Amino acid sequence: MERNFQRELDALIKNQGDRMPRVLLHSCCGPCSSAVLEALTRHFQVTLLWYNPNLYPEAEFEKRLDTQLQLIQAAGLTGQVPVVVEPWQPERYYSRVQGLEREPEKGRRCTECFRLRLEETARLAKERGFDYFCTTLTLSRHKNAPLINALGEEIGRAAGVPWLPSDFKKKGGELRSQELSRQYGLYRQDYCGCEFSLRQAHQSKEGNRPDT
Repeated sequence: MERNFQRELDALIKNQGDRMPRVLLHSCCGPCSSAVLEALTRHFQVTLLWYNPNLYPEAEFEKRLDTQLQLIQAAGLTGQVPVVVEPWQPERYYSRVQGLEREPEKGRRCTECFRLRLEETARLAKERGFDYFCTTLTLSRHKNAPLINALGEEIGRAAGVPWLPSDFKKKGGELRSQELSRQYGLYRQDYCGCEFSLRQAHQSKEGNRPDT
C-alpha cells in the first residue's frame, strides 16, 4: 500500500500533544515555504534553513533569498522563525551532479540535488539538537514526495536525527501557497532553479513561440 506521508505527519502531531518539538525546515523558496510555515508553526518550533547551492545565476539566488526574508516579515514570523542562511556555494552543487548534466528534469541529477540539500539540513539539525528535520520540497506537485521522504529517512538514519514525514501539497497546501504568495506579493520563479532547468525553460519557451 502506498504510504500517505501527510497522514503520518498528522498522526505524529496528534500523538505529541501540547509539546512543541524543534524542527529544522529546509526551504527551497519563499512561495513554497509560505503554506508550510503556516501549517508547521502551529505545532512545532521551526527554524528555517536557506541552503540552495543549486540556484543559478547568483542574482537568482539573491532574489529568492530576498523573497524568503520578505515572506518571514510579511507573515509576521520575525522573531518566531529564525532563519539560518548559507551563502551561495555553486561548487558544491556542480561537484555533486558531475556526470549528470544531460539527465532530464526529475531524473538522477534532481535526486542528487535533493540529497545534497537534505544532507546539509540533517547535519545541522543533529549538530544543533533539533528533534526533526524536514523540507518544503514536497509542497510542489512537480516534486516526487515518496522519493524525497525516502531520502530524508535514509539521511536521517545516517545522521542520527529523525526525519519529519510530509507531503505538504496534500490538504490544499499547494493552492494555499499560491494564495499566500499573491497576498504577500511574492516573486514566483518560472524555473526550478539550477542552470540546467533554466536552459530547459528557455528551450520550452522557444518551442512554444509562434512562427513569424
